[in-house]
Amino acid sequence: MAKAIGMIECNTVATGFRAADDMAKAAEVELLQAEVTCPGKFVILVTGEIAAVRASVDHAAAAYAEHVIDTFVLGNPHESIFPAIYGTAAPQQVDALGVLETYDVAAMIVAADAAAKTAIVDLIELRLAKGMCGKSYMTLTGSVSAVQAAIDAGKQVAGDRGMFLDEAVIPRPAAGLLPYIA
Repeated sequence: MAKAIGMIECNTVATGFRAADDMAKAAEVELLQAEVTCPGKFVILVTGEIAAVRASVDHAAAAYAEHVIDTFVLGNPHESIFPAIYGTAAPQQVDALGVLETYDVAAMIVAADAAAKTAIVDLIELRLAKGMCGKSYMTLTGSVSAVQAAIDAGKQVAGDRGMFLDEAVIPRPAAGLLPYIA
């Protein structure tokens, strides 16, 4: 059985708490995150076996459809996703900087997974809606060609979901910018 992560992003806090409770009860999953983000959204992230995660997400998405902004289920997410989400990634060097911005949290995580699986890059940070009026962004680094390929893959995924906002690839970012990247 494969490990997976799944998410539901709700547009109200009350529904978010109800959905998180239902997700934990609907299948054998572990709640990794159940919290308020800007502007008053609620994000629920679960992990477990792929069938359980799918059942949990599908149950809550159906039960609270009128308040669900977006969902996803990812089997075998890239290992760099979690350090980037929790702000513990620490790149040794920034050859090129990639930035991708989306309108929601779910699209960002799916785009980051696609980016990390497309090229040899290091995810630096996934800023998920906090202090951003519900938008999200990721930063990543690697060679210019790898960063471009990763950003292109993430842009395609976010665009397919209708959530792509903007992107940038910056070769050899200025030394004065580096303290603001992570």
